[in-house]
Amino acid sequence: MEGWPEVWRGGVNTWECDEMGHMNVRFYVAKAVEGLASLAALIGLPEAFCADATSTLLVREQHIRFHREAHAGAALHMVGGFAEIGESEARLIQLLIHSNSGEICATFQTVVVHATAREGLAFPWSARSRSLAEALVVEIPERARARSVDLSPVSSIASATLADELDLLRIGLGVLSPQECDTFGRMRPELFIGRVSDGIGRLVQPLRQAVADHAPGKPARTGGAVLEYRLIQLDWPRAGERFELRSGLIGADARTMRLAHWMLEPGTGKVWGVSEAVAVTFDLDARKVVPIEGPAHAALMAQAKAGLAL
Repeated sequence: MEGWPEVWRGGVNTWECDEMGHMNVRFYVAKAVEGLASLAALIGLPEAFCADATSTLLVREQHIRFHREAHAGAALHMVGGFAEIGESEARLIQLLIHSNSGEICATFQTVVVHATAREGLAFPWSARSRSLAEALVVEIPERARARSVDLSPVSSIASATLADELDLLRIGLGVLSPQECDTFGRMRPELFIGRVSDGIGRLVQPLRQAVADHAPGKPARTGGAVLEYRLIQLDWPRAGERFELRSGLIGADARTMRLAHWMLEPGTGKVWGVSEAVAVTFDLDARKVVPIEGPAHAALMAQAKAGLAL
């Protein structure tokens, strides 16, 4: 957007692309987090992500819309600004743009908390940071607004007990390595969406197959793409701590599937985070969305988990 400060510039590496042939979701978030460092510097916090920082920005929530694919070699840049500023929180807007065409690749609404670097305790912005942020206030563009997900405040229903009651599928299980944590030892923001991406095949492969089987002109090769995502971080695991991902289908319409993912600590059941995704089945040859025909919709809804939510 004209007048918005540039906060990141780069491109897409081959190793950032997945089996669908486009940049994987984890790298969208990773680039957005790099952009946060630039926005922090613009409000007088240039060392917010350095090891000796006294305060930092914790990513509490992200809303992402994916508008256009990014393939290996694509040139990208990002601009950003502030949509809202609270006592110790802020909602930031970031637009990832294809540099050579000017087309929007993805948009981000990111809620950050101004917090002590090591303890993660929220505290108010300084008068200087608030003043600098107010000079960067922007209106949320229509393309960055939520379309298919609700961004209202939510009190999460997630728990290990409810995951078992709903028979949510385990799509991930592991432990965080030091390389997956930030300067202060917390899980990096892109790890939640990245680990979901790693394990999502177990959940969506049979769902995509049902869609493809009933599609007109059955596609030879199908994959998937996410159109919109909401991620809420409730706590931040550290290196050596375990996690599991429990996931299920919320429902479907004529075009999309709505999925929920809960990240839990498998021993205690502590909830690390929750997310909701709006996804489509993708014809890999035609590069277009496969519609969910009547029989396919019935098959999907038979697998939906009643009561599943964030």
